[in-house]
This record gives sequence, structure tokens and C-alpha cells, in this order.
Amino acid sequence: MTAITVLTCALLAGGALTAPFASASVRGDDGSGAGLVQRWFSWYSGRSGHASQPAAEPASLPTSWPTAWPAQPGVSGIGTAPSIAATSAAPTAPATGAPARGGNCADVEVVFARGTGDLPGLGVLGTPLVSAIRSALPGRTVNAYGVNYAADASQASAGPGATDMSRHVRTVAAACPGTRFVIGGYSQGATVTDIAIGIPFGASAGEAIPAGLAARVAAVVVFGNPLGIMHQTISQRSPVYGPKTREFCSLGDPICGNGANSAAHLQYMTDGSVQQAAQFVAGKVTGA
Repeated sequence: MTAITVLTCALLAGGALTAPFASASVRGDDGSGAGLVQRWFSWYSGRSGHASQPAAEPASLPTSWPTAWPAQPGVSGIGTAPSIAATSAAPTAPATGAPARGGNCADVEVVFARGTGDLPGLGVLGTPLVSAIRSALPGRTVNAYGVNYAADASQASAGPGATDMSRHVRTVAAACPGTRFVIGGYSQGATVTDIAIGIPFGASAGEAIPAGLAARVAAVVVFGNPLGIMHQTISQRSPVYGPKTREFCSLGDPICGNGANSAAHLQYMTDGSVQQAAQFVAGKVTGA
């Protein structure tokens, strides 16, 4: 998967996009995606006081997208993808996909929220992350759940996503007393995670994971977290989750680091962040 393919799947929106983009197509006015990128940076520059624009945009973007995401073993919350327009519609109702008590319980349950415009399921970053976590935890069973939310070009979808993440954790925790959780997200999915651990961001509200289950969450990993727009991190905001959180923000990323390089937001799949995150998770799960 190239960075160009990822651009619309994860598109820079994070949880930061608001009204100027709520009705915009994820692929942009001309079908290429470049229009939305430019509008985002124009809006972002006005909001933050940054006058700089990204150093460069991809020369071209794909004009068609996959219609289904490959099935992954031990992963729930994945199915045939709707059209991009459908993905940008109102958030879907929460669905936990949790096992019945005593059913298919795993040692570890990864709950991951994809980025804006990505296909339903774990997404372009969550899928390799789960694979890497499984490799880093030999001898342990690992299930995964892709948060069920719209991931649209509006901050409004992050709150319902947080509710789905929190309800899934709560339901699996009740059914599987021995399961520990790894939660996280990419771009807008990181905002989902913020809200789920009790850090409000923007105008979208959602349910947080119950305080009594915080100890069951072994690790939190986020990539390109829009919380950085406010010059904040999970480690600063949450004394409960901060010590078990790893936050990845590439140099120049405009979403988490107030940078001006749009490509930096697309590098987490290929810059070693996934492997580092998996090793961090393994350490937290095993206590190493």
C-alpha cells in the first residue's frame, strides 16, 4: 500500500475537521482528493495562525477505491466496505462483536479506531499493528476489533466512535474476565481513543471506559493524534492512562505536531512506528 493510496484512507482530518468540511467528499471536489487536502490546510492555517502550506502534495491520487477489506483471522468489526460517500454518512449504531461469556476469549483484545475515510475495520494502520502485536506476543492469543464508527470528515463522528470503543471494552471485559485490552487509533481514530479514556476534544462527546476497567487496559497506542493541535498529549492529560501510552507523531505532521508536511501524517505504516508500538504493547502486557 503506497502513501498515495493511504492519503484518502487516513486523510489528515483527524478529529480536527469541523463545519467547513462536513459536507465535502473525502476524495475532493474533482474526485482526486487534492481539493480536500488544500481546503484542510487553508482552514488549519487560519485556525492555528500558521501561514505555511505543506511542502508538496502527491502529484496524483487514486480515483477509485477497494470495495472490500480482506478478512483477518480473529478480527471482528470488518465487512464489505460501503462507498466513500456512505462511509461519510451519519455514524452507525454501536456494535460490540463481543464473545458470549466463556466463548472466544483471548489473552489480549486489541480495539483500534481507523482514520478518516478509511474502510470499515482496523484500517490501513490497525491491520499491520495487530499482526505485529501477535508476532510480539508468542504464546498468547490476540483478538482484534475495528471500532464501528463513521470516520467521516467531521469531528462529530469521534464521539460515537468513543462510545463504541468503550462499550466494546465493557462488554468483552464482562464476558472474558481474564482478557486485557490494548486500545488505540490513527488520526481521527486517535481522537476516538482520547474521548474513550476521558479526554474531551472538540465538540463531539462520547462515553468513556468505566474507571473500574482502567486497570484492564494494558496499553494505549495512538498515531497522529489531533490532540497535538492544542499542544497536548495523553501523557500530559491523563494520570491514569498516560504511563501506559505511547504516542507517535512524525516530524512535520500538521495533525499532531503543528507542522506543514502533509506526507508526514502518512508515514506511520512505513517508518517503523508499527513495530515500535507492538514492542511497547508486548512490554506492557508481559510486564517486561
